Amino acid sequence: MKSKRQTKLVELIENNEVETQEELSALLREHGFGTTQATISRDIKELRLVKVAGKNGAYKYALPGTETTPSFSGRLRTIFRESVKTFEAAQNIVVIKTLPGLASAACSAIDAMSDAAVVGSLAGDDTAFLVLRDNAAAAAFCERIRSIME
Repeated sequence: MKSKRQTKLVELIENNEVETQEELSALLREHGFGTTQATISRDIKELRLVKVAGKNGAYKYALPGTETTPSFSGRLRTIFRESVKTFEAAQNIVVIKTLPGLASAACSAIDAMSDAAVVGSLAGDDTAFLVLRDNAAAAAFCERIRSIME
């Protein structure tokens, strides 16, 4: 019974934005699993579920290591837009000019994008360097930045 309940619990959190144990309990009851809050709490601990930001900004349950957002939240997008002045590709390197003191914030936002084409980033005070896999990836990344800035 425990194994089936925990399997259903995982399925429910993968397919729903479950924010509380009460919501999880209600969903499990709908699927024929009568549980107590203590049982759900133990299941959460055993499955090592974590709370992550959901699409609506509220926190929801997820499996460990699960990215539930596109990795570039609205807040990071705003930080990026507000800090970047210019950007330009130079072969496989993208140079980003920011307001003074904000290159690190821009790099942090870029790192949160989790773009596989970005090999690494380096921030100074008002300049950031991004190394991309190749020239085409750098050009494509500049287009992505352009769309973020709009």
